[in-house]
Amino acid sequence: MRLEHVSRLARPSSSALAASPAADCAALRNPALERLCREIDAAFATAEADSRASFGERVRLALQRAIADPGLLRPDQRVSDPRNYCRHLLAADPLNRYAIAALVWEPGQASPVHGHRTWCGYAVIDGALEETLYRWDAVAHRAIETRRHPRAPGAVSYVDAGRGAIHQLGNPADAAARAVSLHVYGVAGEQIATHVNDLLAA
Repeated sequence: MRLEHVSRLARPSSSALAASPAADCAALRNPALERLCREIDAAFATAEADSRASFGERVRLALQRAIADPGLLRPDQRVSDPRNYCRHLLAADPLNRYAIAALVWEPGQASPVHGHRTWCGYAVIDGALEETLYRWDAVAHRAIETRRHPRAPGAVSYVDAGRGAIHQLGNPADAAARAVSLHVYGVAGEQIATHVNDLLAA
C-alpha cells in the first residue's frame, strides 16, 4: 500500500489544533515510518479477521518498535515553537483510517484537558512528559483530576475513544529540555487537528 508522507506544523488555537502546512514531503521514503504504517495496517487486518486479537496492543507494540529506531524523525520534524507545542504530521493512511504525528514540547507546554473522539496511542521518544489523568463528573459537567504520572522515554500508551480516558499531557515547566512524542490517531490526516480531542472543562 502506498503511503502519503507529509510534514506539517500545527499549533494549538483556542478551540483545537489548526493545521498550518510547513512542507510537503510526499516523495520521502522513511523505512522506520513505513514499517510503523505496515504494522498498523496489519493491526487493522488482524482485528477484522479475529475479534479476539487486541488492536490496541498491536498499536502499542508498533509504537514501541518505531521509537527505538533513531531514523524515525528528521531534524525538521523535531522543530519546536516557543509559544505552543507543535504537531508535525508524518504520515496519513490513504484509506483515512489513521494519521501519525510527532509532537514537540518545550518546557511548560501542555495539551488542554481532553477526552478522545477516536482511538489513539502515543510513545515518548525524547525528554519526559507528565500525564495528568481525570474522571468525568456528569453531575458537575467537568473533569476531576485523579492522579499524575511521569512518562519517561519509552513510555507507551493506547486508549479507545470516549471519556473513560481523559487526560492532559505536557512537558513540566521545570524540565531541562524539550520533549518529543509519537502519536497515532484513528482519523484521516486532514482531520488530525479537528477530530481527535474532546476538549473538557476541569
